Amino acid sequence: MSVAPLTSLIRNIPDFPKPGILFRDITPLLASPAGLRDAVRQLAAPFRIEKISAIAAAESRGFLFGSPLAVELGVGFVPIRKPGKLPHKTESCSYDLEYGQDTLQMHTDAIKPGDRVLLVDDLLATGGTMKACADLVERVGGIVIGCAFLIELSFLQGREKLRPHNVFSVIQYAD
Repeated sequence: MSVAPLTSLIRNIPDFPKPGILFRDITPLLASPAGLRDAVRQLAAPFRIEKISAIAAAESRGFLFGSPLAVELGVGFVPIRKPGKLPHKTESCSYDLEYGQDTLQMHTDAIKPGDRVLLVDDLLATGGTMKACADLVERVGGIVIGCAFLIELSFLQGREKLRPHNVFSVIQYAD
């Protein structure tokens, strides 16, 4: 399977969650064993030669691709969650949203200094969530070797917020 068939597994939902938004629904892709397998393999391809220590992803949709990608690359998975969801000592990072702020947390011992971490999410929009994830990894001494996404909404210029990190996306939408 190549990019064209993967895009055929993404459903466009107009005016969701509000008027004027075109939502890219990945649930048909998740329901397709061949599509999901191909998506994970395409996400893994540019990073197979890297010496990755771990995959980290933010809840919840990042988990959908981060966990199978960790299995595909033979590394561990680090969940990055909303406050109060992790039982051990955590590091926190707050970031701005369109209308307010949000916070993410990660266990302080999930990543060791010098670990090479690939960050993963389903979608790159404005880049705020992934920037917060990168900040968390770097605060505990990890090295972000890249940010991988199934989908990138390039018109929102989220990759600019993630500089100088390497950004890879399987599918790009220009509008």
